[in-house]
Amino acid sequence: MEKRRRWNDAAEYGPVTASLSSPSRAETKHKRSTSHPRTDLSAIRYQTCLPPKLVCASLLLRSQTKEAFALFDKKGTGTISRESLGDLLRALGQNPTQAEVAELAASAPRDIDFATFSAILNRPGGFSPAGTAEDFIRGFRVFDKEGNGYIGAGELRYVLTSLGEKLSDEEVDELMKGVQIGSDGNIDYEKFVRSILQQ
Repeated sequence: MEKRRRWNDAAEYGPVTASLSSPSRAETKHKRSTSHPRTDLSAIRYQTCLPPKLVCASLLLRSQTKEAFALFDKKGTGTISRESLGDLLRALGQNPTQAEVAELAASAPRDIDFATFSAILNRPGGFSPAGTAEDFIRGFRVFDKEGNGYIGAGELRYVLTSLGEKLSDEEVDELMKGVQIGSDGNIDYEKFVRSILQQ
């Protein structure tokens, strides 16, 4: 109840000084009006204006980021290699282009520590959002000469390995596993896109 009251005070009075030992309402009002906050180390105090749910979500995200970083830290040195940067960003749900990764890797140290990675992850402007299924389908329609929703398997391979964010032949082989190719050698590109995005 006391914790809830403390957050209700914050909502009512704006950012307030909170302590580990919950302050009374009068003490809180006094802290707001005092221009020099108490610096006594016996009473650890902190400033906050974030609701508890947002603080918890932020801590959870940071914990997940550290966990993923540790998985990519192959040598256990607290660093990752520049070569792992793009994969780690993508593992955390970011969508950097290969050009962005190359630019970031070129300006990053050879071994990237967690603080440096956090700065990259939280850079101003972030990364390009991932395309939607409709975006990809619209892109494939350009190659659908007959307008019937199908594209040749060979043409699809060419598009994926030669245009935009180029994939390797091995990556295309992996993507095309389980894709139904018709007797005429064509692929329903809408089904293809939706199956890829569901993985």
